[in-house]
Amino acid sequence: MPEKERLESKLEELKKDYSKTKYNKATNKYLGLLRAKIAKTKREIIEAGKRKKGSGFFVKKTGDATVALVGFPSAGKSTLINAISNADSKTAGYAFTTTEVIPGMLIHNYAHIQVFDLPGIIENASINAGGGRTIISAAKVCDLIVFVIESTNPEQLDKIMGEFRKLEIYVNKEKPDFEIHESEKPGLVIDINKSGLDERTVHEILSGLGIKNSIVRLRSKLSEDELISLVSGKSTYVRAIVALSKIDIDDNYRKTADSISRKYGIEVIPISVFENTNINELMDGIYNSLELITIYMKPRLESEKAEPMILRKGATVGDAANKMHTKIIDELKCAYVKGPSIRFGMQRVGIAHVLMGGDTVTLIKK
Repeated sequence: MPEKERLESKLEELKKDYSKTKYNKATNKYLGLLRAKIAKTKREIIEAGKRKKGSGFFVKKTGDATVALVGFPSAGKSTLINAISNADSKTAGYAFTTTEVIPGMLIHNYAHIQVFDLPGIIENASINAGGGRTIISAAKVCDLIVFVIESTNPEQLDKIMGEFRKLEIYVNKEKPDFEIHESEKPGLVIDINKSGLDERTVHEILSGLGIKNSIVRLRSKLSEDELISLVSGKSTYVRAIVALSKIDIDDNYRKTADSISRKYGIEVIPISVFENTNINELMDGIYNSLELITIYMKPRLESEKAEPMILRKGATVGDAANKMHTKIIDELKCAYVKGPSIRFGMQRVGIAHVLMGGDTVTLIKK
């Protein structure tokens, strides 16, 4: 029997066993072990599928950040990338126009943001229907995902989120603060547990996944499935917003946008490429969600023009120096900064000073 079929048969048996076992104090430990085994078998099935030969996407990354457009066929991804970047993606009124990754460059607030128009995904993408696993894998390594959802078909997002959950991809959720340290002492010690799961459940899941003689610290809330994903290293955390497309043909798009925002806690920007509605707002949303800031590097001579530089939120003077040239940091004495990150005028700061968007920076060498 092929490996994948064997694992699928094993999974069905585990599920049957779990459904037949009634919950009580005596069976709690056994149920915890079953949950761990079910999750582990699901991952093994996915890995077995990965081992099959197949083609993937390869596009060289460039620019200050990367964004993936993800949605169902004919949701408007290709039309959108043509509107916000220099891409030339095919558009048509039928599904599967895009069959490969189309890159484009969005230039906004001086930032060069590489945008990928990915082929449309379909239901059961998590088990690679329509090459879905390859498409989602390409999306999750980008800095931001823009879900392109037709305003008249909001259930498209429900289906995509479902496929993401099956692949243990968590949207707009901070990665839990979680540590496992091997211990010389025997036994599994739950040192800190702020997960919201009872200690017995945590212990049973970790033991079921082969964690022994370790000290565990859980400082964030998480579910049983998320704990299993974290321990196995299979979980992925992505940032995303929604571009609610084709609102020119939907009078109820505001209600739909509000519903999606409440349900998923995600920023929703209604757009119409046809009527050029909210396209600039979407570009602002992309820029802000990437947490980019624009600063200005000014030479010491007052007559010379300050040049814009794109950094990530939380970047320091040292990060700015490194972006200019990796050797500058070794020669850097201090910097003079003018702008939102300081209290007054032109202020002298050290390399650890955190910059803010709109700052003007002059580097001073030793």
